[in-house]
Amino acid sequence: MEIVGRRWSAGILLALGLGAERFTEIQHRVDGLSGRMLSVRLRELEEGGLVLRTVTPTTPVSISYRLSERGMDLLRSLQPLAHYAGRWETPAEGAGESASPPRPTR
Repeated sequence: MEIVGRRWSAGILLALGLGAERFTEIQHRVDGLSGRMLSVRLRELEEGGLVLRTVTPTTPVSISYRLSERGMDLLRSLQPLAHYAGRWETPAEGAGESASPPRPTR
């Protein structure tokens, strides 16, 4: 729970749940997240068993990320919280009360 409570971790998990696999895809889906912090959080999430990292030995090397079974289970647990946040987001923040939470694709 300590890892998930850290800033950016939930956003990264949601981005992965929505189908982002590459580093830049994740970074673009989480507003304000720097490349350095994404790298740190992905490493922590991987060490925590929530994210799986796959290295494909091509030129250049291709690295992709996905949720582990443990990560998918955690994301399902976070969905009510994401729904709550989306529902009560103020119009100045974006979507307003009718917003729907993101749904994981996995």
